[in-house]
Amino acid sequence: MITNREILNLYLDADKFALGITRKIPIPFFDAVWIYERTLRMYEFHKNVGHRLRQYWYSFLLKIRGQRLGFSISGNCFGPGLRINHYGMLIVNKHARIGKWCDINQGVNIGANGMIDDDGRVHLRMPIIGDHCYIGIGAKIFGDCKIGNNVRIGANSVVTKDIPDNMTAIGIPMSIHPHKHKMLAISTPEFEEQFLQKYPQYKELIKTI
Repeated sequence: MITNREILNLYLDADKFALGITRKIPIPFFDAVWIYERTLRMYEFHKNVGHRLRQYWYSFLLKIRGQRLGFSISGNCFGPGLRINHYGMLIVNKHARIGKWCDINQGVNIGANGMIDDDGRVHLRMPIIGDHCYIGIGAKIFGDCKIGNNVRIGANSVVTKDIPDNMTAIGIPMSIHPHKHKMLAISTPEFEEQFLQKYPQYKELIKTI
C-alpha cells in the first residue's frame, strides 16, 4: 500500500521498469497503458494519505482513462511492478489482492464470490495472488483461492481453488502442473534483481512491501 512519497516513487519506477519503458515522460496515445498505471498509483497515494480533493480528481481521471482502455481496476489491488500487456477488457474486484511483479493480459477477470450465512449476511470471498505471477489472456480467477508465488495461469483458464508456489495452472476445469519452461517475463524472481540493480535505493524498501 502506498502511504508516503518514497513508496509512491518505488511503485512508479517499478511499474515503468515492468513495462520496459526507458523514457522519462509518457507520450499521449502511445503510452496509454503507462499513463493509466501512473494515474492508478497517484489515486492510491492520495486516497491512502487522505488528500480528498486530489483523490477525487485522480478517481475521475482513472475512470475516464479506464473506460477508454477497457480497464476496471480499484485502488490498492496490485503491488509494485504491474505490467498490463495490452489494452482491452480487464476487470479486477476491489477486494482482490495481487502481489509484486504481476504480468497480466487482456480479457482477465479477477472477482469475488459471495456466501450468504444463516442470518442473511453476505460474506465475500476473494482471490489472493502472490508475487511474480503471470496471468494469461482471458483467464478467470474467482472466489476464496490463494495463488502462490511464481505461478503461471494459462490463457482462458478458470481458477477457483488454491495453486501452490512455482506451478502452472491451465484449462477448464483447471489442472496444475510443474513449470516446464523458464519464462522470459517479469513473472520470475530474477526480474526483481534486475530492477534493484538499476534502482539500488529501493533494496531495503521493497522488502517491506
